[in-house]
Amino acid sequence: MSDGNRESSSTDIPFAVKKGPSDGIRPVQTNDTTALVDGKRVLREEDVFHKTAYAWSTKKKWAILSVVALCQTSMNFNAAVYSNAIGGLNEHYGVTNARMGMVAFLVTYAFGCELWAPWSEEIGRFPIMQASLFFVNVSQLFSALSVNMGMVFFGRAFGGLSSAGGSVTLGMVADMFDADDQQFAVLWASLWSCLGAVIGGICGGPIEAFLPWRWNFWIQLIFGVVVQAIHFFGAEETRSTVMLDKEAKQLRKSGEDTNIYGPNEVKTLKERFPPKEIFETMWRPYRMLLTEPIVLFLSLLSGFADALIFSFLESYGIVFKAWGFNEWHFGLAMIPLLIGYFASYFSFFPIVRRHNRLRKAGKLLSPETRLKLLCWETWLLPIGLLGSAFVVVGPPLPWIAPLIFSVLIGMANYAIYFATIDYMVAAYGKSSYAASATGGNGFARDFLAGMCALYTGPMYKNLGAQKSTFLLFGISVAVCIPVIAFYVYGERIRKSSKFAQELQAKKETRATDKDNLVSQAKEQRVVDAGQAV
Repeated sequence: MSDGNRESSSTDIPFAVKKGPSDGIRPVQTNDTTALVDGKRVLREEDVFHKTAYAWSTKKKWAILSVVALCQTSMNFNAAVYSNAIGGLNEHYGVTNARMGMVAFLVTYAFGCELWAPWSEEIGRFPIMQASLFFVNVSQLFSALSVNMGMVFFGRAFGGLSSAGGSVTLGMVADMFDADDQQFAVLWASLWSCLGAVIGGICGGPIEAFLPWRWNFWIQLIFGVVVQAIHFFGAEETRSTVMLDKEAKQLRKSGEDTNIYGPNEVKTLKERFPPKEIFETMWRPYRMLLTEPIVLFLSLLSGFADALIFSFLESYGIVFKAWGFNEWHFGLAMIPLLIGYFASYFSFFPIVRRHNRLRKAGKLLSPETRLKLLCWETWLLPIGLLGSAFVVVGPPLPWIAPLIFSVLIGMANYAIYFATIDYMVAAYGKSSYAASATGGNGFARDFLAGMCALYTGPMYKNLGAQKSTFLLFGISVAVCIPVIAFYVYGERIRKSSKFAQELQAKKETRATDKDNLVSQAKEQRVVDAGQAV
């Protein structure tokens, strides 16, 4: 559910375009500053830009984006559907702490996202995602075949730690789309990330009602295996450095250039995987979460909204018992959240289209423009909670009343997740800082969602449904206020951030070269289409 682009920009060197023997159009350096390492020429993104994922057709980008979004859905499904196995596990093993399995998964998931991300940059997105999916599937066997609760807890913790989540998913978005052009892509990836938990809740009800508890884990495994197969056959590598290595090998093999090597090929194993740098990369999201006001307050808002969804999964069994709901009905009661997610998803379309038109017209938009709609939709969270607080008391009020307000809560949750990610990418640029900022956001979401399993049940039982919901309403008001502050004063706050200022300077110097790269990618597709005809 987390992290963002970790793309590090290569050196910007002007280049010209000339006819090549095999590709029709091949970028060639106009000066003698070609990178050399031990006498080996290093292939760079500028040299074969049309071979990178950024130059792929829109259709191909969206096909791969949909596959990785499905992977994200599967992992968040695993996080949520477990709640419907808690009753069966408690009864079977004679315990009362099966709920800790949800905590074990979500808390380790928060750390797992940051664990996988650096390796996907060096080894590649495709093998890392395959490894992640494989280990997640293996983790299901510990729970499905368990003989005690210790095996279940281990399986859940192992599964959470194995989940790469948004750290790789949004990294692939950054591999294929520029920060100014990726809003629709992030919209789509964010939608399926949010849907995973709700789909888990909807499916969990019938699973609990009609199947033994072990089937909860077998179904997670079946879903995971199918998704891994779809990813294996439907996705491709998008990380530019890995693609450059492959292209260099092909050029040497064909004899076209026997002294060209990819960026990773000229590095030793120690240079590729320096322990200090890897540690700094994994620590940076937490450091930014603690030191950057933008990251801290927006991540707290995002984390609270996500925790609220998992609180709903826990509280529905308490709230809707007043209306005589059974396990199957509890699952159906999650459908309004689904409606809210789609309503919020489509509500951003006019905003994103307007932003794209303005950029094409040459207007520079501040990152704060991406928070404009959120300034309105974020208040649906406290409004939905306030309304729910008055109607969760049970009959004679109709059961549909709290479900109507949950649509508003679903809209707010999606809007908060997407808009905070989108704003951080814009504020911190296409860099490791943006990755760390969104990584801090994802960590807060997963960690706080895990913590909600500890307090939701006791809170609703001790305070009652109405007082508990009023308490959540008060917290929601407090965490929503910073959105307005960042929309109004965001530019001033960013000026006090050394990270944002360094990246803004770099972004300005790269703007012209990036335009050249995009133009040449389009020219290459036109040439390829003409040759195909």
